Amino acid sequence: MHPAAHSLHPELDATALTAFATALETGETDGLPPARAAEVGAVRAAAVFSRGKVTGADGDLLDAALWRHTGSAARPVVVMPAPWTDLGWPAYAVQASRFALRGYDVLAYSPRGFAASEGQSDLAGPLDVTDGRHALDHLLERAAGPVSRIGLLGVSYGAGIAQLVAAHDARVDAVAALSGWADLGEVLGENATRRTAAVHALLTASPRARLGRPAERALEDVLAHRDGRETRAWAERRSPFTYVKELVRRRVPVFCAHAWHETLFPAGQVLRMFQELTGPKRIDLSIGDHGGPESSGLPGLPNRVWTDAHRWFDRHLLGLDNGVDAEGEVLCEVMWSRTLEPSPTWPPPTRLTRRLYLTGTGELTAEPDPGWAAGVVCGVETPVTVADAVARSGDAELAGRPRHHPAAAAMDRTAAAVWTAAPAADTTRLRGTPRLRVTYRAANSGSTFVAYLLDLAPDGSARLITHAPFSDLHSPPDSLITADITLHPTAYDLPPGHRPMLALTPRDPFYADANLPRATLSFTSPEPTPSYVELPVG
Repeated sequence: MHPAAHSLHPELDATALTAFATALETGETDGLPPARAAEVGAVRAAAVFSRGKVTGADGDLLDAALWRHTGSAARPVVVMPAPWTDLGWPAYAVQASRFALRGYDVLAYSPRGFAASEGQSDLAGPLDVTDGRHALDHLLERAAGPVSRIGLLGVSYGAGIAQLVAAHDARVDAVAALSGWADLGEVLGENATRRTAAVHALLTASPRARLGRPAERALEDVLAHRDGRETRAWAERRSPFTYVKELVRRRVPVFCAHAWHETLFPAGQVLRMFQELTGPKRIDLSIGDHGGPESSGLPGLPNRVWTDAHRWFDRHLLGLDNGVDAEGEVLCEVMWSRTLEPSPTWPPPTRLTRRLYLTGTGELTAEPDPGWAAGVVCGVETPVTVADAVARSGDAELAGRPRHHPAAAAMDRTAAAVWTAAPAADTTRLRGTPRLRVTYRAANSGSTFVAYLLDLAPDGSARLITHAPFSDLHSPPDSLITADITLHPTAYDLPPGHRPMLALTPRDPFYADANLPRATLSFTSPEPTPSYVELPVG
């Protein structure tokens, strides 16, 4: 049974955004806040706003809105596919208006199967790519003068579609992808571990959406643990990473924004694609979860991510020399200082990689300690988990309330294997991607564990720094398995007196696990291949 429906974008005020969109059409601003009313007046004075339909693939009509300037001057255009929400294109009503005020022609549309658009969702498949290209055709045909350059921008689901359209359509000159994905296969399963909470969220987050049967079946196959080969092939066609060579070949300028604790589209797969890009590129990495960092900008509040997205298009579409391309490729918001750190590259330059070995005494030390065993029982809940629900814990992080695990130090050692390092006298700066190598023996064929890297405070409470799951589905019973895991990337300041803590548990409600109830996993450290965690420090 699926959990109760919830929104991937709970911060969206559908009533306010719909009222703003209606005012754009009618000019009636009664009931709008003064700032929004003034914005409506300015937009209507600068451009012609209209609602309409885009003829998409197979003749399906897509609900859309157009901001069009009159006059014969050449100007850039922006196409904006909407997020995974029942609201549709009005989610962009304010931000699209701001692009229009800066001189862009804009088309925002609701993807097929969502809101008032016809058809069934292809979940960013070939039909959605065709729709995006038709939306661009629709806009170009209605431009009053020459079109100078073309941008695609989207949030969440719209971000994935924007990148895919850009890869398939050589007319696109720049992309902005906010809280999108790069590898849909890794969204569905990571390190052979099914990400069932994320799949449930996709199925329930937009209850009025109409999923096509292939998309529905692929998601159901993940939940039912059916043969994943067909699903992986299905997901590959919907992954911008699959087509990254085309973006590289054309040197398309790409702007990305993502959250460190993203629970729907993990940050690591986005950063791996980002590293492959060779044209102009920029990524803003922030505290929070899916859609959170840019959320306040949708209704029109000041927002750093949207400011940078506008600056990116102003530079690469309008041609303004605004300095955004001279600020480094990466901007990190550090947990929990909220300090903004620019960096020339990803991963950011670090002074060293600190390797800490897992020992039989539960310590993380600089020297290996081979031969010990730490057994844990499967199927038992622990106080440390990835998140309460997709996007929810990250929303609290944005409000300055990072998820707190008060009983972390006292975790039941029969349900979790735990190691801690000595406290540092100074702040420890973690910048980059931690890695874990650990060997374990599984009593049964099929095993799963989740690795958590935590910040352990002197009072015994902890906060999550990063994590990653791991599953082995094919080794015979009672065999030794060595797991080499890349944890999710992070920018975290560990305060003086705090300790890095590694916890390995066989169960987390965020993931499906392959363990049998009450089976055991026994972690160890063989002499030839000692178990360790590597921390990027600098």
